[in-house]
Order: sequence, then C-alpha cells, then structure tokens
Amino acid sequence: CRFSQMLHPIFEEASNVIKEEYPDKNQVVFARVDCDQHSDIAQRYRISKYPTLKLFRNGMMMKREYRGQRSVTAIADYIRQQKSNPIRDVQDLEEISSLDRSRRNIVGYFEQKDSDNYRTFERVANILHDDCVFLSAFGAISKAERFSGDNVIYKPPGENAPDMVYLGSLTNFDLIYAWTQDKCVPLVREITFENGEELTEEGLPFLILFHMKDDLESLEKFQQEVARQLISEKGTINFLHADCDKFRHPLLHIQKTPADCPVIAIDSFRHMYVFPDFSDLSVPGKLKQFVLDLHSGKLHREFHHGPDPTDVAPGQPIQDLASSPPESSFQKLAPSEHRYTLLREKDEL
Repeated sequence: CRFSQMLHPIFEEASNVIKEEYPDKNQVVFARVDCDQHSDIAQRYRISKYPTLKLFRNGMMMKREYRGQRSVTAIADYIRQQKSNPIRDVQDLEEISSLDRSRRNIVGYFEQKDSDNYRTFERVANILHDDCVFLSAFGAISKAERFSGDNVIYKPPGENAPDMVYLGSLTNFDLIYAWTQDKCVPLVREITFENGEELTEEGLPFLILFHMKDDLESLEKFQQEVARQLISEKGTINFLHADCDKFRHPLLHIQKTPADCPVIAIDSFRHMYVFPDFSDLSVPGKLKQFVLDLHSGKLHREFHHGPDPTDVAPGQPIQDLASSPPESSFQKLAPSEHRYTLLREKDEL
C-alpha cells in the first residue's frame, strides 16, 4: 500500500520523538501491524482501509481513531494531548454549581488522590473523556459530598435534570466503566460530517431521524420511543439523528427534502428504507417492528417482491415490484475488506 509506505518513516520518527519525552515504555507504545500477514488482527478491530491509526488504552481500543495530519509534529502533539490529565481538579464546590449543563459531567468526590478508588476513576476518564467532562474533588473540599464515603455522580445535560449516583464498587473497573459509558454515550447520537465515517466503522446499520435543527420536539419523541421500544436492539443497530439541512443528499436518496422532515429511515449500508409515517412513531411496537423487519430481511424482500403473502388480505393480488430500494447514502464509508484507501467528499455523505 503506497500510503502505508509513505506513513511508515513519519510514524517511526514520531515514535522516536515521543520516546525521548516518555522514556518509560509502560507510558506510550507505538506498534505496527502488517494486516496482510495478520488478517486476524485486522478483522478483530474492523480495519478496512490503510493505513489506519488506532489508539488503545489499557488494552481497550478507543472508538475514535487518529484522523489528524500525517506528520511527525501532528502525531507527536496528538500523543501529548492524550497524555494530559483528563480530569479537572475542583478547588471549590462552587465550581460544581456553575458547570456547563449543556455537557455531560461526571464528578468524583474522594478522600485522597492516592487511592484505588481514584485510580479506577482515572482509568475510566482516560477512555471516555471525549464523551464526558470529568471532575474530581478531594479531602476537605469534597467532605460535604462524602457523607457515605467516596462517591461518583453524573450530572446530565439540562439545568433541572436530576443527578444520578453510582452505587457500585468504586474499585470494580468493569462496573464503573459500564455505568459511566451508559451515561456519557447517549442512546441516540447525532451524526455529522465529522463523525459519519467513525460511526460506520462500528459496522452497525443506522436508524436515523432526519429533523430540522430547531425541531427538538420530534427529536425528543424519537429518543423516547427508541428508549421505550428498542433498548433491547442496542448493539444491533445505531440510533442517530441528523440535521435535514446538512444532510440533504441522503434525503434525496429516499426522494425526500427538508420540507418533508421529520423523516425516519434505516440505512443498511446497502439500501435505505423509509419508515412509512412519522406520526406512527408512538404506535406501540411500530418502530420496533420496522427494525425487526430489517434484521429478518423483510424490508429488502418487500422492496423487490411486494408485501409478503402473509401480509396480503385474501383475494388481494401480490404486487411484483421491479424496482430496488434506494441505495445507501453511507455505503462509501462502510467497512469493506476490498477498500485500501478512503476518499470522502462532504457532498457525497
């Protein structure tokens, strides 16, 4: 791969620069994998284009790969940034009351910094600091919040949103990581031009609400119904929302315009399927059945051959459709074992 060959000396020089700053090899490790020889590793981490730069922390792959400039300076700066402390120490509890409540905040109250509780909290913050703001308070400053010992609190977006307290063991990394990830990574995420490629790399089809940016009511209804009907489908499909104005091109794929929004659609990376009527969103089980019909192949089958015989009233002819469903909008970004480089234009998203 010519692009991999071009990056090789840059990557190696960056590793030498970082080695001088962090001589302890337990702090930063640069590694290189030949995916032709180690296809099992490439497959495990869904590497579908080359070269790809992935960051691992404590053996866990971070979902955001490095997408910055391919230069020694840029890569070294990225590592320095990753080595910076992801937790802001609070000097006065008044700082907590003035937090930016448009963000997701995780606050830890500890008796002392040199403790197993804090070290576990620090590991979690290192992994999830892109998704949440992490803060900590110690000793006398945090005493008022430690009436039952060290604790961790989640402060969700919204001025009047109630706090949520972590009730598990503070030294159990798996438990506190799972709890924090659930709070920091929303069930319904926004897809943008900047994260579109990243989301496709998760390898899951998209259930997308296209809505106008100021139409928060439709978004709230969608979030509520996803939580109510589809929580069991988490891990089989990504729940997303998109700005109709910015994503006019995907809307065109399904013969819609911003004037038609809100619109719900599934992008399977092969085809796009439209939820018949947004007003049916709150009909019990309707949205879930739409997703189940994707998994069973029914959506694809009915686009080609009309309704399944079991869905047609007695005596009603079965319509044979010659047309195919609209093509995927995000297929060019989806993982593919045959693609070695990825070129993207915003207009083609």
